Amino acid sequence: MEHSLPTIANPDAPFPSPTPSSSTSSPSGDAAGADLRGPHGALFLVLGYLRLPELLAFQRVCRLFRDVIAGDSFLWQHIVVEPPLNGKLTDDALLKVTAKAEGKLKSLALLDCWKITDAGLLLVADRNPGITKLCVPGCIYLTADGVVKVAKRLFEREGNLKHLQLRGICNITKEHLDVLNSFMCKNNPCQIPQPSFYSHWRIVSFNSDDDRPVDVDMCPRCKNVNLVFDCTRENCSVNCRMMKSRWSECRGCFFCIARCEECGGCIDLEGSGEKAICLHLLCLQCWLHLPKCNMCNQPYCKWDADLFGSSSMSAGFVCERCRESGRSSYHSASGYWETFA
Repeated sequence: MEHSLPTIANPDAPFPSPTPSSSTSSPSGDAAGADLRGPHGALFLVLGYLRLPELLAFQRVCRLFRDVIAGDSFLWQHIVVEPPLNGKLTDDALLKVTAKAEGKLKSLALLDCWKITDAGLLLVADRNPGITKLCVPGCIYLTADGVVKVAKRLFEREGNLKHLQLRGICNITKEHLDVLNSFMCKNNPCQIPQPSFYSHWRIVSFNSDDDRPVDVDMCPRCKNVNLVFDCTRENCSVNCRMMKSRWSECRGCFFCIARCEECGGCIDLEGSGEKAICLHLLCLQCWLHLPKCNMCNQPYCKWDADLFGSSSMSAGFVCERCRESGRSSYHSASGYWETFA
């Protein structure tokens, strides 16, 4: 989200003095002039709702904002680093940002921060032992051993860590997973987790809780640690969730069991799977109910419908692929006839 806040090159510059006017000679004018000496107090109530980029921008507006934001550790207790800042965040920058919480950091989300290392994350854990939620998906320089070491350090200090999101971290084994679960369930008994559906994982945010201490699990089929999904089918011919044995057979990671991009149900590739224009897989039921392109008779899945502008059309549209094909055919035909001109 882009912000339009003015950025002053010198953060030490104070607010400009109010310009004298005839209205300031009266008592009511004095009150109006006093209001111009600084921002209204209600403006500071907004600071707690700002994302990290906007909060950093506010610090550069003036000296007053800089001092207020830097002196309020509550504003820095929940830090989420996401694009476009994620590619610029280094270990040193992470330590500077988390230091503003003054050791009271409670949750930290590093989304695809590929420059963060095990050593940097461990230093943050040492200085903020009260972290309860840690999210590091896509941090490719973090290792499974490093994450276990961080979880162990937090457990030994205060033991408040309750949620870990680790999708995208490579080489996590069952031993790593068992150790992590033991740390987080020892002081906080783990509840029976709710089913995890493939159609929901795209919209899972850092603030959403599904009662799982760790978002990854061991796939019952390939025995690898990954995102594992349950089947969503209840009222179809397969009836996966109504039959316990069938339900267990349809539980697994995406590499072992194909999932419908629309409903998240399992797909039998031999007869019940169809492809969308975007090449995502769809079950036959979802494929039949989605609007189709007038040219190729194929639908978009819901994740790509908004991108290509077909979500608002109940029926009758031409997909981007067919448009490109039509333009190519037109130019080819034009070139063909030009040779006879």
